[in-house]
Amino acid sequence: MSLREGPTGRITAVSSDSSHRFSKPNRASITLLAGLGVAGDAHAGVTVQHRSRVARDPSQPNLRQVHLLAGELLAELAAAGHPVAPGELGENVTTAGIDLLALPTGTLLRLGPEAVVEVTGLRNPCLQIDAFQEGLLRRVVGRAPDGSVVRRAGIMGVVRTGGTLRPGDPVGVELPAGEHRPLERV
Repeated sequence: MSLREGPTGRITAVSSDSSHRFSKPNRASITLLAGLGVAGDAHAGVTVQHRSRVARDPSQPNLRQVHLLAGELLAELAAAGHPVAPGELGENVTTAGIDLLALPTGTLLRLGPEAVVEVTGLRNPCLQIDAFQEGLLRRVVGRAPDGSVVRRAGIMGVVRTGGTLRPGDPVGVELPAGEHRPLERV
């Protein structure tokens, strides 16, 4: 597949948690494992690890190995009266300088010196967001003028090449060739 270079940004925070909690504590570094996700994170695995998805069909492939969130969203939420720190919405990687939601399906994100994550789709926020902070769900899920649902709580991906990530590491974007498929919820 031929790829084109896109904009670059940086990692501002990395987070992981071995338990299924809503928020993830920040770490000095995290390690991505090819085909699995974040080492030691409760959501790592070849098959789905999110509780609601496991209940439906535990054999589904895990298209949600890594959750990425734009730091710009956190700044926007804080300005609207919802202070949220990196990792508190459950993301593994917080970025700056990249419009993650505008990326097409299949984009390759080069994270740090080695890791590559393929973007699979949008995070589908759930009611846990309002349990974390009342009124936050309506800030990250809305409606477009045509009535379609707009999800802004980050993107999901699968690890194609492993590596260690730290705050300050660069993020490179390689867009897939051909017609771009917009992100859908995964």
